Amino acid sequence: MTQTHDLDVVVTRGGVVESKHRVHAAVVDLDGKLIASARDHSAHTFWRSSAKPFQVMPFVETRGFDSLDWGDDQLAIACGSHGGEPEHVAIVARMLRDLDLEDGDLACGSHEPLSSRGARIVRESGHRLTRLHHNCSGKHAAMLGFAHSKCWKRYGYERPEHPVQIAILHEIAKWTKVRPSQLEMSVDGCGVPVFALSIECMAAAYARLGAASHRGEEVPARVVGAMSQHPFLVGGTDRLDTLLIDETHGKVLSKTGAEGVYSATVPEMGIGIALKVEDGAQRAAAPALLRVLQLIGALPDTLPPRLHEVAHKSVRNSRNQCVGEVTTAA
Repeated sequence: MTQTHDLDVVVTRGGVVESKHRVHAAVVDLDGKLIASARDHSAHTFWRSSAKPFQVMPFVETRGFDSLDWGDDQLAIACGSHGGEPEHVAIVARMLRDLDLEDGDLACGSHEPLSSRGARIVRESGHRLTRLHHNCSGKHAAMLGFAHSKCWKRYGYERPEHPVQIAILHEIAKWTKVRPSQLEMSVDGCGVPVFALSIECMAAAYARLGAASHRGEEVPARVVGAMSQHPFLVGGTDRLDTLLIDETHGKVLSKTGAEGVYSATVPEMGIGIALKVEDGAQRAAAPALLRVLQLIGALPDTLPPRLHEVAHKSVRNSRNQCVGEVTTAA
């Protein structure tokens, strides 16, 4: 029987609920069977950056990574939404140098680093923001590498009609079991195609990814292994994707997406998880994911300190006083 749960996230102030975020979630096994859910498990939304591990797979499958002598650090950052910290920027810059390209060749644009450490370092250094600081720059560098390895033109690599994006479309279709012609697409925040799916479908894809990796299938195992062995490159300082891999020693693999989307897999359990915060509030996504992982037994009831801080994020005023928290309602 499918279990149903309340994963809504509340923001409290002095013990009073000040705001509330509705959360939809699905937990699915590798056969696509729904194990647990919250609200509408068929909710339809964009996968956003949670799709990154699948977007890089065609490049790995065709030995493109090997042809460039790229390793697990480049693969991990291609799968990640990095925090724009110096270590992240250096790896992506090196990837571009290998292709005889520069940051201006990335189609992702730029934004302030996602991690507070990365943003602080940029401010204190006085250096300008570049496209290397964009959280998707690793993915974009990998797409350029894919085009290079196949002798495709690099110009327009981000467009849906480019061979890079056509290959990715078919890869997404393979893992989600949705025909390419039936996949709804739009433009992601970084300029490449983004795919709309039910969260149940997203969860099933992550269940298949985890199970395939656990069985030792080459490409999924390589992708999951790179992310598990290089957690800092998947996210960064104080980022949940990094913390989860660290704290579980790679037994839980998660990938955040914009607008309150999260996907995760627990390979040893053969399950996948996906959730969507209805109003897109990113602050609600992490506590909700941690609660799901607790409910299915992938995390203990008493969380390690670093995860506890995420599950019960302090609300602070301008005097740095703790006046409430962001946490799940149930």
